[in-house]
Amino acid sequence: MNEQAALTFSQKALEMIIEYMPKVALALITLVVGLWIIRKISSLIEGSLHKSKMDLSLSKFVASVAATLMKVMLLISVAGMFGINTTSFIAVISALMIGVGMALNGTIGNVASGIMLMIFKPFEVGNLVTIGGGQTGTVEAINAFNTTLLTLDNRKIIISNNNVTGNDIINITGQGKVGVELTYGIGYSSSIDTARKIILDVAASCPHILNDTAYGVVVSNLNDNGVDLATRPFCNPEHYWDVKFYMNEHVKKNFDKEGIEIPFTQLMLHK
Repeated sequence: MNEQAALTFSQKALEMIIEYMPKVALALITLVVGLWIIRKISSLIEGSLHKSKMDLSLSKFVASVAATLMKVMLLISVAGMFGINTTSFIAVISALMIGVGMALNGTIGNVASGIMLMIFKPFEVGNLVTIGGGQTGTVEAINAFNTTLLTLDNRKIIISNNNVTGNDIINITGQGKVGVELTYGIGYSSSIDTARKIILDVAASCPHILNDTAYGVVVSNLNDNGVDLATRPFCNPEHYWDVKFYMNEHVKKNFDKEGIEIPFTQLMLHK
């Protein structure tokens, strides 16, 4: 009886092997070939994104996400080849993805914003910008989740990409050269022409101001206490702060030499 049972078991095992071996072999071949194809497609995606000058870390991230999605689809297909009902399996994965998406809502938004920054390129690494609701600095990096600025006082500001795209973006670097907005107030008793000449002479002496772009000095406003004179000399982006500080210091010194009064708020007491 034992021999008969063993023989029956062997026959059934052989029948199962004969029945399922082609499916197992086909599934394994599909898995191996599929993984190889996914690696190739992932490399092509990453290479294409890199050629489009997308940030390296972001291009790797996008390629990784694409590869993961393709692997999940491959595993579901292989499971179906074994006769496994994948409908419930797909439903579970969908529910998990929805749950993870809700939990990582802000993170996913940052990634989407990072992709938008890479595609539309409102600024690039090295540009002087004002972003994130008023943070000014030089762009050090544009990552998948955040953008990093370096400020003049050597601070590093990390701004979430959602905050970047959700606020006004001012690219000071702009078109390759930048205008430095400067305003100087003088008293009503001071000469506008003398003050204008001082400002222009100081600008001419500044080594970083570009002389190929015309600029002048105009009366921009008549205030309660004085007159505002405005000018906008141009320079290369890396010299923006140098020009601003040079002009402010030397204009003040020359105003003092020529007796140009700079207005300030005064409180007059009368008995």
